[in-house]
Amino acid sequence: MTNDSPPKGAPRGAELLKLRERIDALDDEIVGLLNRRAGISLSVGRCKAGAAEPVFKPFREKEVLARLVAANPGPLPERHLIAIYREILSSSRTLQRPERVVYLGPEGTFTYFAAAEHLGHSAELSPKKTLEEVFRAVAEGEAELGVIPLENSLQGTVGQSVDLFMRHPVHIQAEIYMRISHALLGRAASLEAVREVRSHPKALDQCEEWLARNLPGRPLLPSDSTAAAAKVAADDPEVAAVGHSALATMFGLNILAERIEDLPDNWTRFLIIGPAPSKEGRRDKTSILFTTPDRPGALATVLNTLARRGINLAKLESRPFRGEKWKYVFFADLECDLSHAEYESLLGHLKEQCHTLRILGCYPAGTQGGR
Repeated sequence: MTNDSPPKGAPRGAELLKLRERIDALDDEIVGLLNRRAGISLSVGRCKAGAAEPVFKPFREKEVLARLVAANPGPLPERHLIAIYREILSSSRTLQRPERVVYLGPEGTFTYFAAAEHLGHSAELSPKKTLEEVFRAVAEGEAELGVIPLENSLQGTVGQSVDLFMRHPVHIQAEIYMRISHALLGRAASLEAVREVRSHPKALDQCEEWLARNLPGRPLLPSDSTAAAAKVAADDPEVAAVGHSALATMFGLNILAERIEDLPDNWTRFLIIGPAPSKEGRRDKTSILFTTPDRPGALATVLNTLARRGINLAKLESRPFRGEKWKYVFFADLECDLSHAEYESLLGHLKEQCHTLRILGCYPAGTQGGR
């Protein structure tokens, strides 16, 4: 192991110069290694091209990051290492094949930041105005991947996302858990100069007590998104916006206050969707949509079948079945890979017990914040 400490007694300027020279030498090595890695990624892309295989491999990426974190001796923090390698993996995927990713926009929403953080900035991130447009773009092949919000730890499921799974033949590839922390942003120099506050209604609700305590009497006005509110604040020095702190850099705003959410343990679960099922060998979570026959105990029969096989039901929610009054479809998360051969007989039983059954995706479980 090399000793990177400067010689004792050396003048301060000489010490600094020596350290910078060492950093430059290491940077040269890193660039060389990155290019060697990029060359191998191009070869992988050529291998995948013949089989039309997707370049996004969430379980493989999860394993890579876990191995690197375990091998990291420090002092580089774990979160820095993961952030760096997210971008390296993003570059590798793009070298193999250009990757179009659609998300609920505009740029600067929490869905955008979830997509950028998990898939990296080398991906071609394209905003859509509605969740319907995101699902349609993926289903019709306009994009390789889409990123959608599914549920919030405080406010529950995004019902429209579940409903759209009923209408579009898309498949879940991965899940992302992201902490939702809000900042107050504006061109004003202080809170006293703020005359009104804008944001998405959910963001305003999540900061209601803080806003009432620190900005009493200021009107709270709804916007289509946190990013749209930041754009208004950029044009009017008396307007403040509530949103992700990174919006300050995007729109040239001051951060007037950070972490203003009333309940700090606020997380949103996002899903990455694609046009085809994942073909990776190892998955550990399955999401399904199913309906049951109209008879007493039908749902209990399905749940008991899962319980007898020791499968944990991580989520179960009902949604109205479009086109049929008082009929419901169930969305469920199972902590298993239901497509694996060991569950073949179980899957057969479920198909017999359900009126309809659709596997939305088998995918690697994300890191669940706050648990």
